[in-house]
Amino acid sequence: MISITVTALVFGVIFLAELPDKTALAGLVLGTRYRASYVFAGVAAAFALHVALAVAAGSVLTLLPQQIVHALTGVLFLGGAAVLLMKKGEDEEEVRRPENQSFWKVSGAGFMLILVAEFGDLTQIMTANLAARYDDPLSVGLGAVLGLWAVAGIGIVGGKALMKRVPLALITKIAAIVMVALGVWSLWEAIAG
Repeated sequence: MISITVTALVFGVIFLAELPDKTALAGLVLGTRYRASYVFAGVAAAFALHVALAVAAGSVLTLLPQQIVHALTGVLFLGGAAVLLMKKGEDEEEVRRPENQSFWKVSGAGFMLILVAEFGDLTQIMTANLAARYDDPLSVGLGAVLGLWAVAGIGIVGGKALMKRVPLALITKIAAIVMVALGVWSLWEAIAG
């Protein structure tokens, strides 16, 4: 059974954390050069793989005593907030242009770019934390995948317009505040429980 509340919370946290990330810019670059649907197919597949790995890692953490899980996730959320706040603006990474514009070449380029760039990334670690925190792998996985796909879609289709209207610094601060709140809440549960 999927929890709409957990899915929505995970979606919001992952969406806000991923929006200022380099992969949104990479998606924007790929989207301006190639057919958007081809780029999205590759990027979406890579994000789905990353979420599956993160949820599996987070599910393993649920085997630990709850107080340890709450303390660990609290510290990791606070650390993630610190990383977001200390992160300087990231430059667009150079994206190699495939030889031709076939579906497999373009989607393969998008897949490989995200697969490498996102491995061990903040949102993957956050997804594992959320999977451990809520012990609901389906809801966490769905929320994380939808959040990452939404950012990828925005980056591919209209990233420049969004960045002109909403300052990246504001998005980063909102994501950090949500992560601090989740971190404090998890630590409180570890101490009180």
